[in-house]
Amino acid sequence: MKDLSGKIVLITGGASGIGKIMARLMLERKAKVVIWDIDRASIDATISEFSNQGAIAGFKVDVSNADQVQEGAERVQKEVGVVDVVINSAGIVVGKFFSDHSAKDIAHTLNINVAGSMFVAKAFLDGMLAQNSGHICNIASSGGLISNPKMSVYAASKWAVIGWSDSLRLEMKQMKKDVHVTTIMPYYIHTGMFEGVRSRIPILEPEAASLTIVKAIERNKTMVTIPGYIYRVTRFGQALMPVAVFDWFAGSVLGIYRTMEHFVGRKK
Repeated sequence: MKDLSGKIVLITGGASGIGKIMARLMLERKAKVVIWDIDRASIDATISEFSNQGAIAGFKVDVSNADQVQEGAERVQKEVGVVDVVINSAGIVVGKFFSDHSAKDIAHTLNINVAGSMFVAKAFLDGMLAQNSGHICNIASSGGLISNPKMSVYAASKWAVIGWSDSLRLEMKQMKKDVHVTTIMPYYIHTGMFEGVRSRIPILEPEAASLTIVKAIERNKTMVTIPGYIYRVTRFGQALMPVAVFDWFAGSVLGIYRTMEHFVGRKK
């Protein structure tokens, strides 16, 4: 997917955070952008803000609802066209000990972060297979590489996304289809979603993180961590260190296990 000009790009969670930034970056590349979000007012505001930059449309869709996703996909294909690039950016986090989670917390996180990404990818995959061209980019998290207190369900959801996303990539390869899959694993991004997080490792700036993701799509990258060293540090450490030693390294040296102690999350 070297040239995004004229391509139809659908972004979930596209009315806020990095989803909104990626929408702008895609418009700058002359792509036709479709944003899905749960917040109608934010969708309208984003379209109004970016309408003079290119072709952009928006639809209110709850990605955790398979029927809404399918209906939304059919509407997009009818009104806009066959989607060339899907970016699964919608996600939520509940930052507390697992013992404090309700069943609703657990189901809601998994339904949006995991099932939602799968529903969206499945809804547009047939069109990509039919034209033997496309790209699916799934925003996972570095939380899918390393365990972390007060984000157990979120981490589990992102571990699931990483496993599914890269399996999908291999399936496309085995099927000899020109449909690329990129799995993105960023560290904390300063968008408000993780408000209150304190970290020794620098928290990512949204603009830079979004640009890295878009470039990864342009370059058909497979698995990308932001920053790049996160994958090497975690996987290398987990491979060589006993669990107790790695816990000391991640918890005491990197300070990761205490990053969520002051978490408050996005303001309602």
